[in-house]
Formats: sequence, C-alpha cells, structure tokens
Amino acid sequence: MKPAPFHYVAPRSVDAALAALGEDAKALAGGQSLVPLLNFRLARPETLVDLNGIDELAYLRKSGGTLRIGALTRQATLHRSSVVERGWSLLTRAVAQVAHPAIRNRGTVGGSVAHADPAAELPVALTALDARFHMRSAQRGPRTIAAPDFFRAPLMTALEPDELLVEIEVPALPDGARAAFVEHARTHGDFALAGAAVVRAGTEHAAIALLGAGPTPLRVPDAERALCNGASAAEAARIAGAALDDDYRRALTTELVRRAIEEAA
Repeated sequence: MKPAPFHYVAPRSVDAALAALGEDAKALAGGQSLVPLLNFRLARPETLVDLNGIDELAYLRKSGGTLRIGALTRQATLHRSSVVERGWSLLTRAVAQVAHPAIRNRGTVGGSVAHADPAAELPVALTALDARFHMRSAQRGPRTIAAPDFFRAPLMTALEPDELLVEIEVPALPDGARAAFVEHARTHGDFALAGAAVVRAGTEHAAIALLGAGPTPLRVPDAERALCNGASAAEAARIAGAALDDDYRRALTTELVRRAIEEAA
C-alpha cells in the first residue's frame, strides 16, 4: 500500500517546525517507524513535517558532565561516539542492538524515544540512565520531563500534538559505574522478546530497567535496593523477574537480568 494523501512541509528551523505541528500533523525524523505506518495507512496525518533539514537538532555533546543529545542525532552517530563510549557506555551497548546498520544510519535517537515502542532498546537504556526529555511548543514554550513520566503506554508519550522533542539530557554516572545491556531476540536484528539495562556502582548505586516487561520501560526499585544491600546477581534478578506474570517472560527476563548484573560487575 501507499500512504494516504498528505501535505508535506520541510522547515529549516525549530520555530518553523513548531508552527507546522498540530493535531493533524506528524513529525518525520529518520522515518524507520513512521514510514511503514504511513504505507499501511495506520497513520494518516494531514501534514507531514520533515525535520531532516533542521541542523540545530543534530548534535551530541558533553556539557558540564551531562550528555546532551539533539533529537535528530542519528543512532549510528551515537554508536560511534567516543564521548558516549567513555561516559555512558550503556547507550553504546544498547544502540548496537538496534536492528541493522542501515536502520541505524537513518534512525534518530529522538525518533526512537518519541515512537515509544516497548521493545525498543534506547528508551530502556535512557530510563536506566535517569534521562530527561526536553520538549518545545509554540504555544506553551519549553518543558522537561523525566523518563518515568514521559513514557505513558505502548507507542504513547507525554508529547502533545503541537510539541517537538528537541533534546535528551543524560546525567553523569557515579564514579566507577559500569553498565551492561542484554537482550534476547529470535533472530539478529529482530525486535527483542525481553532485555535488561543495568548500571552499577558498587553498593552506592544500582539501576535496572526491563525491556518487554510491560507497556513502557520498567524500572525495578526492589531489585535495585537488593543489589545495593549486597544481594547476589541471581537474587536481584529473581526479584526483578517477579514483576512479570507470564511464566516464559519471567524466566527469560530473570536470566537476562542476572547476566547483565554479572557483566556490569
């Protein structure tokens, strides 16, 4: 099938893009998720706002210890960044699992976040890293939301129709922190059935976020506290897996969390 008719605009600035957004408009970044939806007519916007000409949204920089990712930054750029590898290796490990190189060359970090697929790697990694999402609206101005409040349901976020995600802010990790990202898919490059993102800094800090365990990325604070209190990887993983009702996914997730904790150690 081909998309339903739509009006196409290609703004060159964030302000121009915001002026074009609204209830019946969709923003187009890498198009790796939106274009298939358009072709199947599961998405039928009256206006398609192509963001690819907005250079001010494509950046990756470290500022005051914080990583700032422009929403239009390509996933391949994130993967190749030595700054990210040194300071936020969880993102490097997570984005390496996203589909295939051709997809990562076009797909954007902001696009993956805004699409909010519960089986996507980057939303889970960013949740484990306590990321904050910066949005702008022509009517209401800027606002910033933390990951737990940003992801609302499968394919649904806190973004309003007239808002644009402009930046992802990732705070510095504690000294000595190590990270791991583990997932299981039936075939390489396919959507993962389950996964785990883990950040560990001795007994001072632990973050565990689950992929495919619910409608949104899921943090498991009970397992995090157990890990900080000296629980073994197997025990913390058992606590994390207990959040799932399905026997198969519980067993799979428990094993993946255990592997991730041991790898991060």
